[in-house]
Amino acid sequence: MNTDFRANNFQFKNEDGSVLVLALMIMVLLTLMGMAATTTSTIEVQIAANENSHKLAFYSAEAALAYMIKTKVLYYDDNITAGDPAFFPNDADSSAKYTLGSIQEFNGDVEYQGNSVPPAGSGFEVGGTTEYKAHRYVATSTGYGPSGAQSQIAVGFYRIGF
Repeated sequence: MNTDFRANNFQFKNEDGSVLVLALMIMVLLTLMGMAATTTSTIEVQIAANENSHKLAFYSAEAALAYMIKTKVLYYDDNITAGDPAFFPNDADSSAKYTLGSIQEFNGDVEYQGNSVPPAGSGFEVGGTTEYKAHRYVATSTGYGPSGAQSQIAVGFYRIGF
């Protein structure tokens, strides 16, 4: 049997609906592409919202450090016992949070690490005097943002004193 349709001058007689089938296949393909694009854009929106929440939490943690700098009782003579941190915003309750607006909060602690000779370049080591001490501290602040986002910052510092 010869299967060469051109040689036998064979033509399909019933081609009705072939354009419909082709159009349906193209529509299915376009629908799938549209669904993929929608899913991708939805995920991108969620990523952007997450990033915003974590930025707000980080900014809250930075605000906590600024709060700590302004609250000198956290790192002066009232806090010179190693291993006994001072908590902020409420020293009596370590879980208390300071509210910034409606969606941001922070809290933290300042812990005394001990004292040492003032570091070179501080201006207090001149003349070899041991009159001054560098009191070392570690401040840890935690910022809270929307959707349960948290960010923690730890920073070490010292103050010069007797």
